[in-house]
Amino acid sequence: MEFKFLIVFHLLGACVWVGGHLILAATILPKALRLKDPEVISGFESMFEKIGIPSLIIQVITGVRMSMIKLPVSEWFNFQNQISALISLKIILLLMTIALAIHARLFIIPKLDAQKISILGWHITGVTFIAVLMLLTGLSFRYSIL
Repeated sequence: MEFKFLIVFHLLGACVWVGGHLILAATILPKALRLKDPEVISGFESMFEKIGIPSLIIQVITGVRMSMIKLPVSEWFNFQNQISALISLKIILLLMTIALAIHARLFIIPKLDAQKISILGWHITGVTFIAVLMLLTGLSFRYSIL
């Protein structure tokens, strides 16, 4: 029962996180690049962060707990079976997401202007791509997609 509860909340978080980034990358970012207006992205981000960050935190908490149910922590990075490899891949993708977010917050957003908006666009595209990879990795626990 606990595992099913965790999956539901994990999937709800993934819907928000991946869906929000797909909307950002597919609709908001092109408009901001066309207008060369960073405020278009800032406006979306300020609204999305209120639900996006909590959804990511929920995914991390539920993902860690589900991983602990599937395998002991000591076996997460041994790559001896598919579960271990998928858990490891999810953690690596999460760390990549965090690294991109930190880099954007510290080095891009404080100096963001019309000329540097394309750099932020690459970050948005990267985080969106990673979010989709995380979704596919999650599906692979059940359906062996990857």
